[in-house]
Amino acid sequence: MIIVLIRTIVLYLVVVVTMRIMGKKQIGQLQPFELVTAIMISELASFPMQDTRLPLMHGVIPIITLLILQVSTSLFQLKSETLRSLFCGKPSILIKEGVIDANELKQQKFSINDLMEELRLKGFYNLEDIQYAILETSGQLSIIAKTELTGVTKADMKIKCSQDTLPLTLILDGKVNLENLKMINKNETWLNKKLNSENIQSAQDVFIALLDSKGEFYFQVKKNSKKRSVF
Repeated sequence: MIIVLIRTIVLYLVVVVTMRIMGKKQIGQLQPFELVTAIMISELASFPMQDTRLPLMHGVIPIITLLILQVSTSLFQLKSETLRSLFCGKPSILIKEGVIDANELKQQKFSINDLMEELRLKGFYNLEDIQYAILETSGQLSIIAKTELTGVTKADMKIKCSQDTLPLTLILDGKVNLENLKMINKNETWLNKKLNSENIQSAQDVFIALLDSKGEFYFQVKKNSKKRSVF
């Protein structure tokens, strides 16, 4: 039992490290060769865990080999458009100027029902509202609406506004994030002054504190009270 436990832990760590090296992508964003690699890695890891008669390296070596192949393929297809087309394919235009390309749907094994479902999920209910619908190499559908139907922006109305920034968490469950404080050129002294101005004695009393996208200081104490003050 202990041997099975140790083998499982080792293989788990190998798979986790392998997937981290492969990069940060969701399943729906994986290219075909990346998805194949992920499936094969999971299968290879399961065999040595189930059968203790197999040497552990019979699972580790193939996983590392697949990792090397995947990383090498990714690097090569970044430098060669031909290789990228070979491994990833090309985007397909399913709708052009509101008209469905039936031949392309058939070639991509994409039914009209699937297409209409994808359009509805993205908030489009009428084909005539769509200029282009493109099936990306990852299998996701990109839609370009007709220009006259796109939303009016603040730039169109010549409204001046400040640019939103990335929200940064400063305190989470009583623990101060020193790295994020450095990113805004602040320190714990500044943070404590902000808390004291809100009658909070210690960061340990705060459930969450952050600078939101507007640059405002937001916090919630552990007693569920909320306040907001300008940064």
